[in-house]
Amino acid sequence: MDRAGTFLIVAAAAFTLGTACRQAPPPAAAPPEVYVSNVIVKDVPVYLELAGQTDGFEDVDIRARVEGFLETVDFSEGSFVRKGDLLYRIDPKPFQASLAGARADLATAEARLEKTTNDVKRYTPLAAQRAVSQQELDDARSAQEASRSQVDAARAAVETATLNLGYTRVTSPIAGLVGTTQVKPGNLVGRGEPTLLTTVSRIDQVIFRVGVTEADYLRIMRRPPGETGRTATHAGIELTLADGTVHPYPGQVHAVDRQVNGQTGTIGVQLAFPNPQFVLRPGQFGRARVLLETKKNAMLVPQRAVQELQNIYSVAVVGDGNKVTFRNVTVGPRVGQMWVVEDGLMPDERVVAEGLQAIADGVTVRAKPMAEPGTPEPVATSGAGH
Repeated sequence: MDRAGTFLIVAAAAFTLGTACRQAPPPAAAPPEVYVSNVIVKDVPVYLELAGQTDGFEDVDIRARVEGFLETVDFSEGSFVRKGDLLYRIDPKPFQASLAGARADLATAEARLEKTTNDVKRYTPLAAQRAVSQQELDDARSAQEASRSQVDAARAAVETATLNLGYTRVTSPIAGLVGTTQVKPGNLVGRGEPTLLTTVSRIDQVIFRVGVTEADYLRIMRRPPGETGRTATHAGIELTLADGTVHPYPGQVHAVDRQVNGQTGTIGVQLAFPNPQFVLRPGQFGRARVLLETKKNAMLVPQRAVQELQNIYSVAVVGDGNKVTFRNVTVGPRVGQMWVVEDGLMPDERVVAEGLQAIADGVTVRAKPMAEPGTPEPVATSGAGH
């Protein structure tokens, strides 16, 4: 075969091969696989969480009310004391001497008053008979009044000396937990000002102090009483301690500061919690959880199904024919691993929970159901994005 024939055969083979390639295009890519979750509809309690610190229900500073040398400390530091229990003794001897002197002055004044009283009794009939002058009677009466005033002053001095002697025994004004002593025996106390000796705290109840914004304060005070008191779990305010445990006794709003702090924009609120087992001590940190409301028939989706871009939230909804539509939504509080959607979804819809990176608006997907995440007791915090 000549060279021209060979060329024709090769050209025909190449044409045939090219035609075959054009007639068999590569197979289309399979739809992306995603996992979807149904919108969950349920009642969701909404809480406000507030960080704060505990104080005793009553914190009483024990101070020296008289000047003297401390003789004894009569309590165990960090123990419980009853009202009236002896805490300290201040050297009483100078005050005993002062009391004895005051009593002696009182006795002298009373004797003088008795003499002047007798003088008036004796001069009164004599003056009527003109046996003594009216001036002498008037002088006797003036002396009697002066003596009476001296008796009153001496009695006041005795009372003061008695009080000061009593102050040498420092007792607890309340029942509660006593702190550590600030002063040791032998120290001079009460010079110039009342010396702080220790502090006693009543802790059968404790105060939990928090600072809340003005808006949150209004939400707390406007809680629907029927909702918050419906069950024991939601009847009061819960306190979570530093180790994550929940104090077993619910609390309530005890007091609110007079005004909002103009610098911080917050208002101080005191929450009272029963503490019959004395687990709580002053100075502990924790978080109070206040039930604000219960959202009826709230719609929840997994948090991973919600995308955020510049404070705009969206979800991928899988509709008929497994076609994806991205939709903007309005979100509410988070509940465990779920997120409340307040607007933008319907209860019977499905959202993409996994595989969002591989899809775009309008694509068709292969949807597989995702196991619903286990959601413990709802712990919702107010505000989107909290």
